Amino acid sequence: MSDSTIPLELLRRTLAETEDVDDGLRAAVETLVEDGRCAWAGILFVEDGELVLGPQAGALRPDARVRVPVDYQGSRVAELVADGCDDMAFLEGVAELISPYCLVGWDTRGIPWDPSA
Repeated sequence: MSDSTIPLELLRRTLAETEDVDDGLRAAVETLVEDGRCAWAGILFVEDGELVLGPQAGALRPDARVRVPVDYQGSRVAELVADGCDDMAFLEGVAELISPYCLVGWDTRGIPWDPSA
């Protein structure tokens, strides 16, 4: 099992077991910091064409910042931002996991939304 597989599985379980989407995303950024992979992590949501900071955790280190797009069904819905983490494959895996939970401005056209679908 690769070094990043275990944290990704933990994150997958955390997101699936958390009833509130916001709590799940907060737990995701906290996990990135608490396991020592990132000094700071945050999620920027796309709202009306602008990036708006959502949940965040840790101590800022903008000099060591990376940004990973979070896409859902071909549309950019957010960006995962991490300071002090250089494992891009891991961050891309996190971005994929959180994508259905980042639909702040997504129009479901009245259809109930299920992030596990």
